[in-house]
Amino acid sequence: MSEKLEAMRLELRRGVLILAVLSALRQEQYGYSLRKALQAVDIDIEEGTLYPLIRRLESYGLLKSRWSSDEGRKRRYYETSTKGEDVMTVLRADWEKLNRSILKISEA
Repeated sequence: MSEKLEAMRLELRRGVLILAVLSALRQEQYGYSLRKALQAVDIDIEEGTLYPLIRRLESYGLLKSRWSSDEGRKRRYYETSTKGEDVMTVLRADWEKLNRSILKISEA
């Protein structure tokens, strides 16, 4: 059961990672700083998951990015776009509604 449970937990996490990344990138960050910001709120995400997700969200127009050589290193900074803010608002409302529903059904 532990393998199946772990697979279910990963599936559950995947759904909320998009919302977490869009929310965290309301303030511009580069990949490593984003990963650390997520870890600070107990969302541990591997680089092999984070970077493809960032690229996918950018390809959807939900993130904007820029290159910078500040601090002597060339880094790509990401920030939630206007379209991303709109999507984040919808996803957050959906997540809150689902969360309320799960709480109601689990208390019944």
